[in-house]
Amino acid sequence: MTEQPAAGWYPDPSGGPGQMYWDGQQWRADAPAAGAGVAPYAGDAPYGVDAYGRPLSDKSKVVAGLLQIFLSTFAVGRFYLGYTNLAIIQIVVTVCTCGIGAFWPLIDGIMIIMGKVPDAQGRTLRD
Repeated sequence: MTEQPAAGWYPDPSGGPGQMYWDGQQWRADAPAAGAGVAPYAGDAPYGVDAYGRPLSDKSKVVAGLLQIFLSTFAVGRFYLGYTNLAIIQIVVTVCTCGIGAFWPLIDGIMIIMGKVPDAQGRTLRD
């Protein structure tokens, strides 16, 4: 089975001069008309895409960050984002260090609010 190229302009596959557009199913001589704002991830991104075209998560960075900050002892923000193993590790470190390790989830919550942490599927968190 041969792998199909990504949609875009390519040299004419029939060997002629110029380029042809591959839309994912067939070769076209012209580019498809600009649709009604259809994003490249339209089928995979039910919550839309960010400015870079990456799919958005169904999770909110504000909710995740505040949960992580205010319930840092229990790593609730990481559980909310789907990072179960990391959340359990944060709880164990907090308990084993008699609460001193709670700075890690606290800083983690700030990083979540700043948008530096994706959800467990790698999607960008919504605002």
